[in-house]
Amino acid sequence: MTNMLVSAASLIILGLAGYAYYLLTLLYKQGQRQKAARAARIEKITESIQTIALATVQQQCDLSEASIRLCVLLDAIPVLPQPDYRGRFPALHALYDKVKNLPTHEARAQQNKLERRKMDLSRSEWEAELESQILLEAETLAKFSV
Repeated sequence: MTNMLVSAASLIILGLAGYAYYLLTLLYKQGQRQKAARAARIEKITESIQTIALATVQQQCDLSEASIRLCVLLDAIPVLPQPDYRGRFPALHALYDKVKNLPTHEARAQQNKLERRKMDLSRSEWEAELESQILLEAETLAKFSV
């Protein structure tokens, strides 16, 4: 009778060990998929940053749009700890801070011409003030890697 109980207990323990191994394998595979997805996301964001930066250097993208796109992409890179991109690219972030709250699309269309001109003039002044620094930062970002 005790041999049967020991055998039954051994089978239960063996079954639980097998199930634990199965769950650990699933967890490992899930971790690998997450790492691969994270790496793919970093690669895609990096390529986008390089493309926008190159377009900025070649003056195919205006500085305000570039600052918005680049700052948002830099903040979206899933790395911990998050590097100090604001410190590395201060001119881009300075322009971003000035233009990020300007109305766009429908909100801009609803403003009268005088308000739009004032905003456009302010934006142009900010861009002119920071242009040389932003272009240098864009050159660096055209070769960006994490």
